[in-house]
Amino acid sequence: MKIGGVNMSLGMLWPIGLVVAGNIGYHICCKETPEGINAFASLTLTYAVAAAACFVIYLLTSHGGNILNEYAGVNWAVFVLGIVIVALEVGCIFMYRAGWNVNTGNIVCNIMIAVCLLFVGLLLYGEAITITKAVGILVCISGLIIV
Repeated sequence: MKIGGVNMSLGMLWPIGLVVAGNIGYHICCKETPEGINAFASLTLTYAVAAAACFVIYLLTSHGGNILNEYAGVNWAVFVLGIVIVALEVGCIFMYRAGWNVNTGNIVCNIMIAVCLLFVGLLLYGEAITITKAVGILVCISGLIIV
């Protein structure tokens, strides 16, 4: 199968399926987080569960590795990712608390993200903006106006 000019194999497609399924679950959980609870309090439990799950998965997949040795190889991105994840999750919880519908808020965010990442790819990674991508930006912006 070919998508966006890239030949896709099962090895390339299953992560996309995982992201899609995870995002669906993610938005349902953000929408269902009780309004009466402090978002940061609820996220402390969320991160505790996530940390425990990651540790168990590490144990199952590391084949006897040493997690402390793994920690020695991290860079700045690991720490910034933690802050970015908090921003993403708190923003999403408050987006729904502010009244956004699950079928609209996420679409608006993802269109804006897609357009911004096109320029991030260009400026930080030297990725080309083709005519097709430029038309895609116009379609995305048109979609935002329609929504």
